[in-house]
Amino acid sequence: MPSAPTGRSPHLLRGSCALAAAGLLTLTSACAGGGGEEEVTSLTAMDYNLAEPQNGTTQKMLDECGRQSGVEIKRDAQPRDQLMPRLLQSASQQELPDLMLLDNPNLPQMAATGGLLPLDEAGFDTGGYYPSVLEVGTHEDTLYGIAPGVNGLALFTNTAMLEDAGVEPPRTWDGLRGAAGDLTRGKTKGLAFSAIGHEEGTWTFEPFLWSNGATLTELDSPEAVEALELWSDLVEEGSVSQSAVNWSQADVNDQFLGERAAMMINGSWQLPVLDEEGAEYDVVPLPVPGEGADPATPMGGEVWAVARSGGEREKKSVEVLQCLLSDENMREWAELNAYVPAKEEAAQQLAEDDPRMAPFVESVPTARSRTAQLGEDYPDVSAAIADAVQEALAGSGSAEEALATAQKSVPES
Repeated sequence: MPSAPTGRSPHLLRGSCALAAAGLLTLTSACAGGGGEEEVTSLTAMDYNLAEPQNGTTQKMLDECGRQSGVEIKRDAQPRDQLMPRLLQSASQQELPDLMLLDNPNLPQMAATGGLLPLDEAGFDTGGYYPSVLEVGTHEDTLYGIAPGVNGLALFTNTAMLEDAGVEPPRTWDGLRGAAGDLTRGKTKGLAFSAIGHEEGTWTFEPFLWSNGATLTELDSPEAVEALELWSDLVEEGSVSQSAVNWSQADVNDQFLGERAAMMINGSWQLPVLDEEGAEYDVVPLPVPGEGADPATPMGGEVWAVARSGGEREKKSVEVLQCLLSDENMREWAELNAYVPAKEEAAQQLAEDDPRMAPFVESVPTARSRTAQLGEDYPDVSAAIADAVQEALAGSGSAEEALATAQKSVPES
């Protein structure tokens, strides 16, 4: 996609001031006279945190960080599916909000517009962050976004069901297959996961693909096929319901809570839901192909990014970003969302304080950015993977055939 011009030009600012003087346009900062730099009194922000308590906490943090930087922050919270269209339109018109909170796979698409500020250029301190966390905010070797916290996937087990069946939480694929079979009894399946036909399904499958040595650019490799065959075999053997092709991660959690699944693959954000329902459960790292292998989960979560605007406006935006990512705010955000803090020291402390978060903390160093290889092309490839998973689990095609079709979506290098 062609890059948009990088920032508001002096001509655009002068024109905007003239319109403001005519009462036709309201700027978020005062226009300075005599050719001097505008005095920045307010900034804009956009995110998709409409649900509580995230909505109120986002507003509170923006208000406090704005106050510390001497600006008012005018926030615009959009429905999740409308955020990126709004931002891309704003980028084409050189009217990006000063601060924006993006789902991390969307960052490359925004960075490619040329409208984001390189944070290294702004002197942003990245000390103490996990390298893997910084990777999800990086596009073409340039850091554009910083996550306050991240999430990932693990295996949840119903402790009573496993104890009753004499089954230990599985650590390998063979162990998972055996445990899922042993735990399948009556209306209860041994395992549940989301194989829905969009990013949630792809996200859940990626750890199996990656931990087996496959990549997102070689979807028809033997390693990728073997990973998808594991999933299709679990369905064919009756250990996983074929309805998984319709289940979101929330639906999977409902299956687990309703004891219609003895184990599930899901994210850290389900911990508060399970606790509220009084579930008796344990959490362990995702099983891997063989003993000693590292889990390779996709890193989830959002990143804060700053618009390239120049001058005092840009400086104030970076100040606010530094405040939003303070240790105190990072801890609060992690506790609120059941996320892992983006800084290693804080994450290790969380694992000590809450052992059920330990598997998620353990996975962060080897977690992967979904867009590192594919950049802006990731959404198209992700959709093709989701289609392949659906085809294989529905029995309408073999894993090999489905992934050969998916490979056609991968751009030629």
